[in-house]
Amino acid sequence: MEESLKSESLEESIRIRFALAPKDWEQYAPLTLAYLGDSVFDMVVRTVLVKRSRVQAGKLHQKASQIVRAGTQARIAEAIRPDLTDEEVAVLRRGTNASPDHNAKNATRREYLAATGLEALVGYLYLKGEYDRLVELIRIGAERAGCAL
Repeated sequence: MEESLKSESLEESIRIRFALAPKDWEQYAPLTLAYLGDSVFDMVVRTVLVKRSRVQAGKLHQKASQIVRAGTQARIAEAIRPDLTDEEVAVLRRGTNASPDHNAKNATRREYLAATGLEALVGYLYLKGEYDRLVELIRIGAERAGCAL
């Protein structure tokens, strides 16, 4: 039986098991970082909700949908801005200034771009392996933005 990989991060396990070469985060376009960050953000939110409550999956989905929507993500991005390093601000800005070819259904263009910036930052932190920082920023941002996580 294969030795347990519990000490590896999810990202490391994926990279090793699929024989992916390490790549510097700066080689990724901001929308690529946001693409990954969207899923990571969603996974963090869903993990917290599942571990905190014992409710039906439909109710969990409703709660998660309220948090992962562009308007809420924009508020979280604004809430964490004072806590970001210069490098993190640069990533957030790159994501915010990216030009996605579509808009969110239930958000303004400004909210959508701010949410894209947050997702790019989350993708960046994930690829860098800065998981504690990633989760802490989501926690702080959700708290300050009034999201019950």
